[in-house]
Amino acid sequence: MASKGNPQGLDLAREKMRQAGVDEVAIDTFAHYYRLLEHGETGMITEDSIEPLDMESLDDVEVPEDVAADAIRATAVIKLNGGLGTSMGMDRAKSLLCVRRGLSFLDIIARQVLHLRKQYDAPLPLMFMNSFRTSADTMAALARYEDLPVEGLPLEFLQNKEPKLLAADLMPAAYPKAPDLEWCPPGHGDIYTALRGTGLLTQLLEAGYRYVFVSNSDNLGAVPDARVAGWFAQSGAPFAIEAVRRTPSDRKGGHFARRKADGRIVLRESAQTLDVDKEALSDLDRHRYASTNNLWFDIRAMVEALDARGGILGLPLIRNVKHLDPADSSTPEVIQIETAMGAAIEVFEGARTIEVGRDRFVPVKTTDDLLVLRSDVYDIGKDFVLDQAGDGVPFVSLDGDFYKLVGDFDKRFPEGAPSLREAESFTVDGDWTFGPKVRVVGDVSLEASSAQRVEGGTVLGEQDADDAPTRETDG
Repeated sequence: MASKGNPQGLDLAREKMRQAGVDEVAIDTFAHYYRLLEHGETGMITEDSIEPLDMESLDDVEVPEDVAADAIRATAVIKLNGGLGTSMGMDRAKSLLCVRRGLSFLDIIARQVLHLRKQYDAPLPLMFMNSFRTSADTMAALARYEDLPVEGLPLEFLQNKEPKLLAADLMPAAYPKAPDLEWCPPGHGDIYTALRGTGLLTQLLEAGYRYVFVSNSDNLGAVPDARVAGWFAQSGAPFAIEAVRRTPSDRKGGHFARRKADGRIVLRESAQTLDVDKEALSDLDRHRYASTNNLWFDIRAMVEALDARGGILGLPLIRNVKHLDPADSSTPEVIQIETAMGAAIEVFEGARTIEVGRDRFVPVKTTDDLLVLRSDVYDIGKDFVLDQAGDGVPFVSLDGDFYKLVGDFDKRFPEGAPSLREAESFTVDGDWTFGPKVRVVGDVSLEASSAQRVEGGTVLGEQDADDAPTRETDG
């Protein structure tokens, strides 16, 4: 769908970005996508243009220990850390959420990396791509880890920002009562623009690093694993993404495919799928693999690709339509120009994917995910790596009216999460508060029309969930 632009729109947006101190590389990249938007680019990937993708599994790959060790010593780690957790009612970096024993996501990430440095005698620099909203909180939380920074490299670099554009005419939106809402992040595809604009790619090359491992800070399964690094180094690929088998909970999400026109691997997000193709998108037998957003790239290959393209990698456009104030549907519709970092896979000839275990993909997008992470489904060892305790991860669904926001969620689990190690599924409808040492076994569903309490020590089983020892609480 073409957006009718105002001839001044791009000029005004560029000037607004310059005034805000945005880097020229980012401004040029924004201009590239603005023009695509003007010409009606939607970024859609049709089902008839792709075919399913199969791939090898990490379990079947031979990686000699010396190859793995050499590869991890040549690797730098970047965590995407721009999110505020607003969907869970947070107003600070989501990675500050407590996970276990007073440790936040940031604590566990820092300790994972510090442990690996000792294990492999590797420098393994860690850097966070923060947003202008997460930088101060994150850096304050990391200050206690005095050994974390690596000499000559920063602990953070900032994601760029860009103006929201009015859907009606592509003019930069104005919102004087909350000027922050005039801006949005350009999606995590901005990482390549930010790495180039800050000069970090060149810095890493000059410091002797060869590979970069990137993942989301809310995915504690994304450890910079030496075996995966070794596989990537052995493959000689310029770019790779770790994939997992899709499950019913991934039905609406993106997937990998191969483009018929040129044989390149593509990553199709749900926002790039036509309504007529939604059935194929959710077909788990046809499109079997989802992205973990754990990706690896060869720094030299990335520099060459960016040089060849004038600093603009040219990722597919994602046209995201929202309200100017997301909490107020009476504000005008705006377009946020976004790109996904995994989409860079189609830029590189010879890019690869590899199937990894679900233990490398433990994202926390909702309080349902948070409950699983805080429960005993995962053990956290001395290496601070999550170790899945049971055969599977239970399906959890908590009533959004009472558990969606972290503050409400915490009030209802004041003694911590119940044991979910023996659970298949756990569905909570209504307002339930849980005492200490509750165990969930099998498939359990709780329903209540008034506030209820599950007493400490209760075992909730398939038969007796409806008759759980409870008492009414003051709602």
